[in-house]
Amino acid sequence: MTDQTSPEAIENKRTAWHSRRGMLELDVLLLPFAEEAFPGLSREDKDRYLALLDREDPDLFTWFMEHKTPEDPEMEKIVLMVREHSRTRAR
Repeated sequence: MTDQTSPEAIENKRTAWHSRRGMLELDVLLLPFAEEAFPGLSREDKDRYLALLDREDPDLFTWFMEHKTPEDPEMEKIVLMVREHSRTRAR
């Protein structure tokens, strides 16, 4: 049983909450990633994901729908991780 008040548990809950965007297309990708994959990420990837959440919804939408790729290679890496998580989940 994990301690729900530990700093890590609080960060995981906060991240899941901030992954709620209000746009169904983004929620379907981000919420499962935050709940299932985020806790197991390295600190660097967690930081990338948190930086992703600071981006505007239109940017996220175009990246996840593969209309554009982020110019920043670090952002591109986490976008690809979220997409891959979604694809493997759907199988």
